[in-house]
Amino acid sequence: MEIVHTIKDLQAGLSALRAQGKKVGLVPTMGALHAGHASLVKRCVAENDAAVVSVFVNPTQFNDKNDLVKYPRTPEADCRLLEECGAAFVFAPSVEEMYPEPDTRRFSYAPLDTVMEGAFRPGHFNGVCQIVSKLFDAVQPDRDYFGEKDFQQLAIIREMVCQMKYPLEIVGCPIVREEDGLALSSRNARLSAEERKNALKISQTLFESRTFGASHTVAETQKFVEDTIAAAPGLRLEYFELVDGSTLQKIADWEETSYAVGCITVFCGEVRLIDNIKYKEPVAL
Repeated sequence: MEIVHTIKDLQAGLSALRAQGKKVGLVPTMGALHAGHASLVKRCVAENDAAVVSVFVNPTQFNDKNDLVKYPRTPEADCRLLEECGAAFVFAPSVEEMYPEPDTRRFSYAPLDTVMEGAFRPGHFNGVCQIVSKLFDAVQPDRDYFGEKDFQQLAIIREMVCQMKYPLEIVGCPIVREEDGLALSSRNARLSAEERKNALKISQTLFESRTFGASHTVAETQKFVEDTIAAAPGLRLEYFELVDGSTLQKIADWEETSYAVGCITVFCGEVRLIDNIKYKEPVAL
């Protein structure tokens, strides 16, 4: 495994592979890696000749500078995990390498990026699109792997790839959970033991709501989730929305769509956690 810090060195290593007709996969991360990231990397390794994993805490996607400062950074552990997973390259650039000058580009994919996270974290998805497009340009991957925990991000990246005509495939990968159901997140490391216990109520509520929703309306299911989280100790709901999984727009009736997803964001103490669950999925052809 090779650890590189500049685009020039990364492209030099990749050009030799490309000359041999090798397929390259990319897994963009912000480090503080866990088993969820490992599942993405292992799939990338299995489906490509070489896996590139970027480890870069991107400052332009943090609308809360305090969140940027507190975001966990574990570079040595990250590299050990990536070596075990079989990554060929770790791309760990500096901020100056990725942003030699301010990126003034504006990405707009309304209505995908104006709801949920887009409404509560202004500028967040613009920053995500800035860094992901820069990584696509630097790596020029054949495939790119994203986790479905960041459900809205995945939809927006797909739209960006479509509109900017990047010649690559976006691969969405299922949420990885702890044995007790909590969605894996780098932010979980910031939870105290008590908060970790409280946070479990998020996924429990989503799983219960799927059963509840099978015999109740969308509005009743919405209220069930909101009331359950409101009654849970140490949790504060930012939003829960039942949406069409393709358009991310709110639904009022289960019959409106064949792809119904519930997206939730909850503060557990000071730590902001996101999760989602699928109520209906399109039948694969």
